[in-house]
Amino acid sequence: MHHIRPMTKDALLSAFGGESMAHMRYLIFASIAEREGFPNVARLFRAIAYAEQVHATNHYNVLKDYKEDAKVSAGTPIGPGSTSHNLELAIEGEEYEVKEMYPVYMELARSQGVDQAERSFKWAYEAEKIHAELYRRAKESVDAGNDFKIEGKVWICPVCGHTYIAEVPPERCPVCGAPKDRYVGF
Repeated sequence: MHHIRPMTKDALLSAFGGESMAHMRYLIFASIAEREGFPNVARLFRAIAYAEQVHATNHYNVLKDYKEDAKVSAGTPIGPGSTSHNLELAIEGEEYEVKEMYPVYMELARSQGVDQAERSFKWAYEAEKIHAELYRRAKESVDAGNDFKIEGKVWICPVCGHTYIAEVPPERCPVCGAPKDRYVGF
């Protein structure tokens, strides 16, 4: 059994908790966006919720050798409101992951020699940068009273969570190399 050092294990559990909550939060936000007449924002939230599920799954799978009950401590921006407010919370959450959480977790996993954890954190980090930017653009649209414009579909790589908006997904995922036909479209 490959033993993961305690600090890396805690980071994986915390990231698993954070991604799990982001997944649920975005599904809740999608319902609100739909009710408020922003179907594309709802689609964006659903697509990114799936990407967060991919991240949570990757983090969880690195912990596959553990057979114990673990309490998870993970922060989450709470207090759902209007779609504009929810996008604000989403931006806050993604930026925390990009600026604070994942850079530290990647460094930790690297220093403790846990390659699988480092890769899982890196994949999430690359996607969260894109999510923060998409949410910022969506918020500008919503604040101007418009739905977010999506040309084509929101494509999510089911291996690493890479997020891409276009008519068709990329030939290969630029983050993990998964082939085009693996992408899931929203």
